Amino acid sequence: MAALTSKVFLIALLFFGATVVNAQSINSSLGTLKQINAGLLNVGYTEAGPSNGTPVILLHGWPYDIHSYNEVVPILVSKGYRVITPYLRGSGTTTFLSKDTFRNGQQAALASDIIALMDALKIDKAIIGGFDWGARTAVVMAALWPERLQGLVSVSGYLVVNLEANLKPLPPKAELGWWYQYYFATERGKQGYAQNTYEFNKQIWQLASPLWNFDKATYDQTAQSFDNPDHVAIVIHNYRWRQSLEAGESKYDSLEKRLAARPTIKVPTITIASDFDGAYADGKAYADKFTGKYAHRILKGIGHNVPQEDPKAFAQAIIDVDGFGKK
Repeated sequence: MAALTSKVFLIALLFFGATVVNAQSINSSLGTLKQINAGLLNVGYTEAGPSNGTPVILLHGWPYDIHSYNEVVPILVSKGYRVITPYLRGSGTTTFLSKDTFRNGQQAALASDIIALMDALKIDKAIIGGFDWGARTAVVMAALWPERLQGLVSVSGYLVVNLEANLKPLPPKAELGWWYQYYFATERGKQGYAQNTYEFNKQIWQLASPLWNFDKATYDQTAQSFDNPDHVAIVIHNYRWRQSLEAGESKYDSLEKRLAARPTIKVPTITIASDFDGAYADGKAYADKFTGKYAHRILKGIGHNVPQEDPKAFAQAIIDVDGFGKK
């Protein structure tokens, strides 16, 4: 089995000095579960494919985890890619090295985590793909460190958070879609999420992908990752930071200032839209933000968790964006 036993996993985490969390059942298609110190974190990640293959890093969103890529990874491995799928901070087996580190969910912090992971793995350049938080992290990386990306695949396009823009009200129908952000802004919401994480996140899955008939086993495989000791703190801070209700960290101020200017992305990119994107599915709202070789794809009948709902389409986007730089 690719998954570590509880005993071995405990020894590994103690060796790395990380907070101990429960060993998790990892789908064997993702490869081997590993841990590595990178920046502020002891990062849990899976790795599959040849060590000399073109590196591909796949980033999950909230409330999802690495298992969104269960069927994507084997497709890419069959094409010779080295595929790395990390748990983001606050998820799965990724933990903070210090109990004193601020549990920060802002976009620059998450993107810095993946750059630190690349450094720890001695990966100079990689294709980065993601959806939801993962897509935002990937786009932020492309904006701030374009030299580290060979290509970019982003579900829902240009997701860079603009704090000033987020202060402006939206039409009622659009506001309704962000109900959970307002819930998280309250102490009741924080407590409610902590007490009902399993059911809350299941509801988000259903709302974000209404046509996806996932079964209990599929959800439960991911739900293990919500047991991370920092999960609630990271989620709550992420959404409160977006609404300017909580501050980020000053060490990221220069990065956030650059992102506030809404920089263009020069990295070869494919964006993907689905039914989740509604009126923005055509991609026109952000097409001009991608100034390198670029393509946009629309998937019908697919919700927000694109790699798990249509793994072939997502994997093909990774393969195709790799080809952009070879033509």
